[in-house]
Amino acid sequence: MRRWTAGLLAALVLIASAAAGVGAWLLARQPGPDLPQISVYAHGHTVRVDPFLYCNVLDLNECAQPGSQGAVGVTADEPVQLSVPAAIGRAPWRLLTVYADERDTTSTVFRPGTRLAATIPTVDPHRGRVVGIVVQLMTLVRDQNGEVFDLPHAEWSVRLDWT
Repeated sequence: MRRWTAGLLAALVLIASAAAGVGAWLLARQPGPDLPQISVYAHGHTVRVDPFLYCNVLDLNECAQPGSQGAVGVTADEPVQLSVPAAIGRAPWRLLTVYADERDTTSTVFRPGTRLAATIPTVDPHRGRVVGIVVQLMTLVRDQNGEVFDLPHAEWSVRLDWT
């Protein structure tokens, strides 16, 4: 009976130690910020994309690259459906539509609170096939000459793979 009690006590101490270690690890680890994701739907598939680049709004030199470029398969018959969360939509954001000839890239700027979705045709009769889309959150910056212009402080990138 003593052996059984000692074995049980040893097992309980081992389990308690392991639980304390896991608990300490959970409390001590640094949780990453929850960065917004965009959603892209095309050809029957939805892809959620993390930001490719995310910078501190007040210091555009302080940046992280938490994600990578997303990819979605497309055809000429179906458009791409883009959805952005409210965290993006409540700020000014820009949609770049990149064509096979990058000189044909188009830019559409959405004012805060006006749009959370966009439909992008995969083929333009004058520009050709779309090969990528980019969503950017914009920040106004003043240069040393006092000129004010916008720069992206966050960017989500999606490659369109033609099937």
